[in-house]
Amino acid sequence: MDRVSGKTVIVTGGARGMGAAFARKLASQGASVVITDVLTEEGKGVAAEIGERAVFLPHDVTDESAWESVVSEAERAFGPVSGLVNNAGIVHVDPIERLAEADYRKVIDVNQVGVFLGMKAVVSSMRRAGGGSIVNISSIGGIIGLPNILGYVASKWAVRGMSKAAAQEFGADGIRVNSVHPGVVATEMTATSERSNSMVHDQPLPRAATPEELANVVLFLISDESAFCTGAEFVADGGYTTK
Repeated sequence: MDRVSGKTVIVTGGARGMGAAFARKLASQGASVVITDVLTEEGKGVAAEIGERAVFLPHDVTDESAWESVVSEAERAFGPVSGLVNNAGIVHVDPIERLAEADYRKVIDVNQVGVFLGMKAVVSSMRRAGGGSIVNISSIGGIIGLPNILGYVASKWAVRGMSKAAAQEFGADGIRVNSVHPGVVATEMTATSERSNSMVHDQPLPRAATPEELANVVLFLISDESAFCTGAEFVADGGYTTK
């Protein structure tokens, strides 16, 4: 299949979970994929599994110079970047009155600042590619409020707004920017969470999503099938936010 044939796509947080599923799906549909993560061994394993259409680069998304290196390496390996999936993210659980400033700032740095730096870093390369698609992974926590994860919610609401602002700035260059808002997804992050497991019982589709189901959304947005979609929110939450 070749829904994204010829595209060079960077996927952050691609060593496991949703990011790994995104990388596998995009490569299976013809893209060359640059997988980045702080989990080096796991990231190398995903790239080796995919084969010649993938490379892994260790990457701290909060480091602007690291972003410049990732884009340069992507161009060297596969050509100008035409897709970016800003997927890297963390969560810290604590009620507000016990939430340390350092823990709040760490979540903001990865989830929000990392997205900003990624969008900034790829624009020139995407212009050289003749356009591109940026997919920013937000959350239902970027649409509604969720308790005890204030930094996560703040960052994901920011990603939602940043995507709309960037869509307005980049449209003239043929660069689209959209946000994806998953509900509970069956990954390492949620497997042992009692709260995540209880959430799905109250939604219209009473189960967690698989990473592959979210990968299908990302594939659509990276592909030219979504050529008229920008600044939009794509919710995949089993109907949780309909309540």
